[in-house]
Amino acid sequence: MGEERNMVPMMNPTHSPSHQQSDGFSNEEDESLNENNKFCKDDSNYKTGHHQDHHEPRRLSLTSLVSSSSVKPPSSPTRRTIDLGHGSDLIYIQRFLPFQKSWTFFDYLDKHIPWTRPTIRVFGRSCLQPRDTCYVASSALTPLIYSGYRPDAYSWDDFPPLKEILDAICEALPGSRFNSLLLNRYKGANDYVGWHSDDEKLYGPTPEIASLSFGCERDFVLKKKKLQEDSSHEKRGDDGPAKKRLKKSSRGEDQQSFTLKHGSLLVMRGYTQRDWIHSVPKRAKAEGTRINLTFRLVL
Repeated sequence: MGEERNMVPMMNPTHSPSHQQSDGFSNEEDESLNENNKFCKDDSNYKTGHHQDHHEPRRLSLTSLVSSSSVKPPSSPTRRTIDLGHGSDLIYIQRFLPFQKSWTFFDYLDKHIPWTRPTIRVFGRSCLQPRDTCYVASSALTPLIYSGYRPDAYSWDDFPPLKEILDAICEALPGSRFNSLLLNRYKGANDYVGWHSDDEKLYGPTPEIASLSFGCERDFVLKKKKLQEDSSHEKRGDDGPAKKRLKKSSRGEDQQSFTLKHGSLLVMRGYTQRDWIHSVPKRAKAEGTRINLTFRLVL
């Protein structure tokens, strides 16, 4: 992880003399970004989507879910930034929400969101989208349409915990605004999202997308676009128009790989959607369920 430019103050990337990296992350969080890491923890909570505190009720009341203490992130979560160049950058907060609170939200989202697995059109053919989805948005916004599918927009009032999460994200990103949310649920190794960029016109030229992850760790990969105009202008990926194709390159700086943690927040900003594509690929070891929330601003 989805998707005006109010830039968040950025920390300077930290580099160790013995461990220079293009992504600007410290050694403490390198394991989150290495594609050779596990994509699901061996612990049963990562594999099944359950927290391990057996004395705590698995489903909490709605009142406790929407209380401010349930969603407020740590006072000073560690924030890392990555300068992708040419006006594109990322923010990664590994422990944006506390571990057990994140499982509380996972349980709520897994059980109470009206998930659907729609039929979409990819390269002119109909197929079942390889993940579950739901769309929440403020009223009177331009409708979201991708791959021939137009999801119905639910109201923030339908799911109060989502509004509380939105408020926590806006507090962590001063000056940022979001009025829509695309939720995705990956139920196992074969659920994925293919290469795409969230460059639909309704998000403007420099969309900011805040991606919050719960549950099983999944690999998130970005590749820099080698802009080569698609002569047909009709090809589409499973998440939007593919006006430009990726011309493969072996240069390491043209790819970034992340293992997104349970309760972590990744923010894509600037020209990231114009210049990069991203995906959540199939992974044989991703046995558990991952739920991802992508907050965006529809202009």
